[in-house]
Amino acid sequence: QVQVAESGGGLVQPGGSARLSCLVSGSISSILTTGWYRRSAEKARELVGTISSSGATNLADSVKGRFTISRDRTKNTVDLQMNDLKPEDTAVYSCSVITFSGGYWGQGTQVTVSS
Repeated sequence: QVQVAESGGGLVQPGGSARLSCLVSGSISSILTTGWYRRSAEKARELVGTISSSGATNLADSVKGRFTISRDRTKNTVDLQMNDLKPEDTAVYSCSVITFSGGYWGQGTQVTVSS
């Protein structure tokens, strides 16, 4: 069993930065991939980026050059650093963990980019 909890987010001005953190607990040794997704009122759920157990990362074209995804093994977190935020980045961001036994989701955290 794996538990997933996101933190961070909130209201950010255009051009600003925010950092989201995904805290993973439980059977973390079985994790294959951790990913960040987002969903807004205008768009269906979209993959933002993933990081594998080996540390390989993948980011959506829409966020490349602005977002980075990283893992802190000492804290059991996967962080999403978001820079140069745009209004179209406004969404609920959710963390997903894929393990050998299935997938687990957090509750999500709202990021609103507005002046």
